[in-house]
Amino acid sequence: MTAAEPLLERIAAALERLAPPPPADADWLAHPAYVWTGSGARAVNPLEAPPLALIRGVDAQKAAVAENVARLARGAAAHDMLLWGARGMGKSALVRAAVRAAQEAHPGSIALVQAAPDESLAALLAALRQRDRRYLILLDDLGFDAGDAGAARRLRSWLEGGVEARPANVRLAVTSNRRAIVERHMAEQDDPINPRDVVDDRLALADRFGLSLGFHACSQDDYLTIIAGYAAHHGLAFEADDALAWSKQRGSRSGRVAWQFVNELAGRAGKTL
Repeated sequence: MTAAEPLLERIAAALERLAPPPPADADWLAHPAYVWTGSGARAVNPLEAPPLALIRGVDAQKAAVAENVARLARGAAAHDMLLWGARGMGKSALVRAAVRAAQEAHPGSIALVQAAPDESLAALLAALRQRDRRYLILLDDLGFDAGDAGAARRLRSWLEGGVEARPANVRLAVTSNRRAIVERHMAEQDDPINPRDVVDDRLALADRFGLSLGFHACSQDDYLTIIAGYAAHHGLAFEADDALAWSKQRGSRSGRVAWQFVNELAGRAGKTL
């Protein structure tokens, strides 16, 4: 050993500490859910989701999502899903609950993967393609700016028609506050040069989803029904007038506001949720 070798070894060890190798991907067959970081996967265990029975006020949407996810878990044909509409109406919670229900019915058959619609999604699809399991990729609270046409086109290609289209064992679930996903402006209606083409191009992304479900602000009765379900599940009592006053203070009625009221009830009763 030369005199320089110990010094070189110390330098190499210091460099490894400064730039450690990236952690290995989580086992794609072992966990109920994952978060895709863009360069790898982080396991999520357990999958936090409310029981399907507790999701109320969106009965038709719940039935459609649960059936579609169950089909995917069984290996049958299933749709990519677009859940769009009012904030706080449980779109992403419903996706998680449906996956959890499918996992209980068909253990190990399906996993949820939360990701972003950037260029790394192609690497994720490639990683999942060879796995003997089904996956639902959740793109949550999605919306593209008018200047972000490239990302919208990539998503459209992944959904259908592109050379990198998602594999057969993978489906996408997208939640958004607007059906078109891509931002639209009133000025489009006044464009003298093919204004309809502009709108059609932006709606073309939404049309790629086989299942498109709208979620609308809930009525007073639905709001109280949501609270009643949560309250009964957690052993809490409430007054309708109190619940309505809570929603008025927040200026809206939604599943999220209902859950916040239930959380307040639990706090008053000294309980945890």
